[in-house]
Order: sequence, then structure tokens, then C-alpha cells
Amino acid sequence: MYLKELNLPPYSFKITGVPGEEKIFDDIRRRYVRLTPEEWVRQNFIKYLIGEGGYPAGLIGVEVTFTMNRLRKRADILVHNREGRPVMIVECKSYDVVLDESVFDQIVTYNMRFRVPYMVVTNGMINYACKIDFENNSWEYLMVIPQYDELIKEQ
Repeated sequence: MYLKELNLPPYSFKITGVPGEEKIFDDIRRRYVRLTPEEWVRQNFIKYLIGEGGYPAGLIGVEVTFTMNRLRKRADILVHNREGRPVMIVECKSYDVVLDESVFDQIVTYNMRFRVPYMVVTNGMINYACKIDFENNSWEYLMVIPQYDELIKEQ
């Protein structure tokens, strides 16, 4: 499998398996998972959050299952504060997926369930982050993905 260089710092990973059936070790789930282009982005972004953003690994959920309109859905990454409440949701796409309106619709729909103040969409090449103000029913794009300490400071 061709693992594209992403617009994130380089990280080390444990990868195993034969060509076409590779697996990557997920430090959060503590197991090997199938290595797809989307998983490559997800694993790199998790390392970015922990390494560059100071996000505690123990407060990050990966592929968190939830029910919405009787359908099972999965949030790619769900970050919690120290009290265990979700504060940020991240939607990861493959590096060759355009981050268009449908991707934003997906994360906004998921956030109807979690009501977190921060949302991030990434394909590993481009990252969009926004902050939601539920009181004023507004949102703003952020220039950078907030550090964990900044993120929870406002909670």
C-alpha cells in the first residue's frame, strides 16, 4: 500500500502484514487495525494531537460508536475533557478525498448528538477547525487547531 506523505509531521508506526493486507497498530485502541488511506490519516492525526497539541491519549476516543435516528454511526476521533465530557470531534477522510460540503454536513450532523464546541475535518493534507458558540448560534473558523489546554480552558 502506498502511504502518502501528509501535511503533518512525520511519525513512527508499527505496520505489519503482507502487501494489500497491511495493518497498523492503533495506540489508543491498543490493537492492529486494517491500514486504509483513511486509517493512515486518522493515525497520523492522533499522533499530531498527542505530540503537537498536548492532548492526553487517555482522553481520546477512536471510532466511537453512537446511535442517531436508529442508525449506528462512528465518530472518527472524539476528545474529552478531564471530566469525561466530549469537547472536540474530528472527522478524518482519505488524503485523496476533497473536503467539500458533504464532509462538513456529516460532522455537523454528528455534532447534533455530541454538541461539542470544537469540530475538525482533515484529509491529512488540509485541516479545517471551527469553534461553535451554541449560545449565539454561530461558529467561526480557526487559524490553528487549538492546544488541549486552550481547548479545555473555556469549558
